[in-house]
Amino acid sequence: MARTNPVKQARRSLIWLAVIILGLAGLNLLGALTTGAGWAPKLALDLEGGTQIILAPKIEGGKAPTQEQLDQAVSIIRLRVDAGGISEAEITTQGGRNVVVSLPGTPDDATKERIEAASKLEFRPVLVADLPSNTSITSPSPSPSEPLESTPSVSPSNASDEAWVTPALQAEFDSFNCASLATSDTNAAPADKPLITCEDDGSVKYILGPVEVSGEHIADASNGMITTSQGANTGKWAVNIVFDGTGTKQFAEVTERLYNLTGVQNQFAIVLDGRVISAPTTNAIITDGKPQITGNFTQQTSKTLADQLKFGALPIGFQVQSSDTISATLGTSFLISGLIAGLIGMALVVVYSLLQYRVLGFVTVFSLVVAALITYMVVLFLSWREGYRLSLAGVAGLIVAIGITADSFIVYFERIRDELRDGRVLESAVDAGWKRAFRTVLASDTVNFLAACILFIVAVGNVKGFALTLGITTIIDVVVVSLFTHPMLQLLSQTRFFGGGHPLSGLNPQALGAVYRGRAQFRAPVAVTAAKRASSGREAARRQTIAERKAAEAASQRQDGKDS
Repeated sequence: MARTNPVKQARRSLIWLAVIILGLAGLNLLGALTTGAGWAPKLALDLEGGTQIILAPKIEGGKAPTQEQLDQAVSIIRLRVDAGGISEAEITTQGGRNVVVSLPGTPDDATKERIEAASKLEFRPVLVADLPSNTSITSPSPSPSEPLESTPSVSPSNASDEAWVTPALQAEFDSFNCASLATSDTNAAPADKPLITCEDDGSVKYILGPVEVSGEHIADASNGMITTSQGANTGKWAVNIVFDGTGTKQFAEVTERLYNLTGVQNQFAIVLDGRVISAPTTNAIITDGKPQITGNFTQQTSKTLADQLKFGALPIGFQVQSSDTISATLGTSFLISGLIAGLIGMALVVVYSLLQYRVLGFVTVFSLVVAALITYMVVLFLSWREGYRLSLAGVAGLIVAIGITADSFIVYFERIRDELRDGRVLESAVDAGWKRAFRTVLASDTVNFLAACILFIVAVGNVKGFALTLGITTIIDVVVVSLFTHPMLQLLSQTRFFGGGHPLSGLNPQALGAVYRGRAQFRAPVAVTAAKRASSGREAARRQTIAERKAAEAASQRQDGKDS
């Protein structure tokens, strides 16, 4: 099989690099045209400022929340914020009681509602409703309203028993106004007692039985299109729930009872923050823990309900204590300082490269420029597409990447020099040096990438930003050294300046200590003095790898044995 022409191979690699750069530029242009995103990445809370929302817990009897409850609430609120595409948000506790949510920039109304509606998620059976429901479990059929009935004063046998509706509760229900729902304490209602509440939009008023399934038993929730048994798409949206083992058992028992009831008592209310977000009818007995809620959903409303179900099971209720605009904690001056530090680091790398490798050092300069361009466009894409925001920790990750990228170039250049010392011509040295260097570069970058992945998984807050930029730049390092640095060396090796070993090229075989004389024989040129030969020999010995030194020692011992 014919050997691939190095020039063609280099041009092919550079074409692929151009495709990647143009592709990233096109994606960012699409974002600018369709979403109004600018050509600068969004900044995080520490660099731009944002909004701070303080949530105060609401617990029956005014009790103080436990630290475990607060920690669990912080974790769930963080999941909600992340699900909304908000990056670099800070969620902490304050004074062992309140939860403080700090969001970068100015959050939209949907994000605020996602946070401010945070409370306990519960499933309660419907006892009384003044209007019919328009959603159902496994079927969109509405349920007719039921007239209010008097109930006997006996102990209720289950959560759907009408005995819960006492005359006093009925009178409270009759006088309850849904307009007062915002100021009521419905989100702090006891789990083992009935609850009077309304639909989130105030359209329906309910008396609900005690809690039968807690939202903490929801393992997953998602929205999707409804399909027929033949797999055909109906064009209607639904919400799919997956319960854990405990929730599956509890939900099966409840649906078995509700399925045999009629009217509003066939409904099962999903209560978030003391408000009914959905009250579907029960059209089947669900034993596998995977009910589907259908109704008059759109894609957005079904996704909203799925997010509420997935991230709504807070251990305690909250009310918004305050919502204020906060200034940047570090500000533009710190960002400028970070960028200056990065430029200084890059300048030092450039100076070192030019002093050590002379004109070859310019390959390092252009490689760093290409890496910086790709990194910027990737960060910009993540900013408008995934809501990523650049924090000072993220800037630090980008600065660290300069050293990682420069290290890859140095490893490659030194491998080429080693091959030249062994007597290869430059074209052959570039090819052989690349094979040796790429294994080292790949091993080093793999370790850095795994470290970044682990840090991203276990860390929270700004540390995630550092891990993300570190991981991104590590991947980009492999791309740049493969698709730019190596192809450039392949092309430069064909030039007279580099291929001929010009003293300023940084790849002069004589200066490196060895000259190739054919048939794998190495001899110093006649014009070279004994002192220079000795100096070159010491330099070549110093540049040897451990394996090469051991091989040389073994050969020397064998030669000594023959001489003796």
